[in-house]
Amino acid sequence: MSLKDRLLSSHIVFQDSLNPDSPLYDIRGEAMKTFEAEGFPSKKDEAWKYTSLNSILKENYSIFPSKDTSLDFKDVERFFINDIDTYNVVFVDGIFNSHLSSTTHDGIDVCTMNSALTKPKYQQIIDVYFNKIAKEKSLTSLNTAFAKEGAYIYIPKGKVADKPIQIIHFATGAKEAALLQPRNLIIAEENSEVQIIERHQSLSDTPVFTNSVTEIYAGKRAMIDYYKIQNDHLNASLVDTTEIEQHRESIVSVHTFSLGGNITRNNLNYYQKGEYMDSILKGITLIGGKQHVDHNTLVHHIEPNCESHQDYKGIFGDKSTGVFNGKVVVEKEAQKTNAYQSNNNILIDDKASINSKPQLEIFADDVRCSHGCTIGQLDESALFYLRSRGIAEKEARALLMYAFANTVLSSVKIPQLKQRITKLIAKKIGVSIGFEI
Repeated sequence: MSLKDRLLSSHIVFQDSLNPDSPLYDIRGEAMKTFEAEGFPSKKDEAWKYTSLNSILKENYSIFPSKDTSLDFKDVERFFINDIDTYNVVFVDGIFNSHLSSTTHDGIDVCTMNSALTKPKYQQIIDVYFNKIAKEKSLTSLNTAFAKEGAYIYIPKGKVADKPIQIIHFATGAKEAALLQPRNLIIAEENSEVQIIERHQSLSDTPVFTNSVTEIYAGKRAMIDYYKIQNDHLNASLVDTTEIEQHRESIVSVHTFSLGGNITRNNLNYYQKGEYMDSILKGITLIGGKQHVDHNTLVHHIEPNCESHQDYKGIFGDKSTGVFNGKVVVEKEAQKTNAYQSNNNILIDDKASINSKPQLEIFADDVRCSHGCTIGQLDESALFYLRSRGIAEKEARALLMYAFANTVLSSVKIPQLKQRITKLIAKKIGVSIGFEI
């Protein structure tokens, strides 16, 4: 039986366990119909032209976690940003782990989607925000159909989260390959602020396929900084879909650090619904072996006087493959738009490859929009200069790579996180750098 057929039959069992009077009951049913009609994406779809999921769909994944696998903090401590005080929402094999978590309802809500979906006190918020901007396509629909657990973060009007929030999903691989489908909902109302760090981490070499969906709502003058750390095992694949709706004068930035895994696909979509907003999308990809990272972005400018800034850097070694498919759409009404898009890549080895497709669709006539893409190798003259100053070749190459990534790293607003990413990059390159850029 194919994975699709198993999912269809499993959903019948899943629906039978739910309350048929819940408004989510019909939403899940309709989403499953969409997935049944569309199936898994393939290279026949233009948006998936350079990324195939066939190799990972052959696994016999467990669809429902069998039990809550216990973990000791000392075994996973290295995956937390421990230099700062944070709220933590931690899941183990798709199940909330209260022992590793630190949640709150003091002024803001940092808890689980299961609580938000099942408890009456959250019903009004769920009715307004849940599944309202997630586009019902294939894997997003599949996630909606099985949506049960994930992080729920609600920052009320005028509130500032007193410390960052970490969302961590662990896959233990204790018994069998697993299909995990976390669903996150982040709401930042008018004049609120929040910083969020998200990580998906396997703890073994057992295959895991994570199909994650996150909906983010930014109210008027809200500020959201979202950081994604992707540095997983070679048998871990991730499709991460993030849908963002912004309103007047809000600023939402998403930094994606793709440093490891088997197949990683990042769908990041912004929808601007108001004036004087800024959408910031930045990413660093550093992979080798036969790893594959695909960034698929969209910024939809609907109202005038808004900005968007995209800056993605890629470093590819061995036989790795990168994909960047970035689209900026400027509607006729979105005059005075300032949109910038850049994708720059370095190929370390001859067999590494990158497919880059920056796109602009502009229907307004009073805009400043630019896009560009570069693919090349390290600057040999700069490398020669560093070596002539007594720097060994390996360290010289590392310095050039660090400098290449600096425009993304420099905009990270949490110093401890920037330090962690710097160390991860240094480890990937195989050098020890005694300073930070």
